[in-house]
Amino acid sequence: MRVAVAGGTGVVGRHVVDLVRAAGDEPVVLARSVGVDLASGAGLREALEGVDAVVDVANVTTVNRRRSVAYFEAATTNLLSAGESAGVRHLLVLSIVGCDRVPLGYYAGKRRQEELVRGGAVPFGILRATQFHEFARQLLDRSGPLVVVPRWQAQTVAAREVAAALVEAVRDEPAGMLPELAGPKRRQMADLVRAVARTRGPQRPVISIPLPGKTGRAMAGGALIPSSDGPRGTQTFEQWLASPDG
Repeated sequence: MRVAVAGGTGVVGRHVVDLVRAAGDEPVVLARSVGVDLASGAGLREALEGVDAVVDVANVTTVNRRRSVAYFEAATTNLLSAGESAGVRHLLVLSIVGCDRVPLGYYAGKRRQEELVRGGAVPFGILRATQFHEFARQLLDRSGPLVVVPRWQAQTVAAREVAAALVEAVRDEPAGMLPELAGPKRRQMADLVRAVARTRGPQRPVISIPLPGKTGRAMAGGALIPSSDGPRGTQTFEQWLASPDG
């Protein structure tokens, strides 16, 4: 089976590519670095020739609602059109637990992505996962001498475990909305960032503050944690931090 991986060079995508190959299938990377631009559609139809399934883990770094919606609308529309033309039998999209409960600008784009996939002609699956363990390191890397983290109940999961769930699901029949995936333990995001700072350095003060309005109340109240039972990753944050991925 040929499996295209949109965003195949990213945090989750590189694991998906490796695990598709380990399963005996052929991965096809869809990324600008290999001449495929999802947002414009350049190179996409050619790349999907002979592809059986697509795992979409592509992303855009923004908190701006307009930019997020514009990116996911364009990329998803192009994937659906090219996938239908190529006869793709399964489009599996990675989304975010709670994206429909938190009015963050970025999440508006993920909601639009889900809406388009559900209404498209390509058989689909959508896996919502919580933030990755890796996200704590990203927050630290993007900060200055003082690290400010929103007050945030999180249940992070290893990106490799998310990738494994995606590879397993894409080899099955399209199943629509899949059970939500989360990590093994609830934590405060600021505590995770502090742990990364202590372990990886340079050590910097990390403070946690509530975001204003509905967004802050939702994040602090656990809206980004699954509201029902479902699959859970097994690698704890501490185990991930001590691993090569950490």
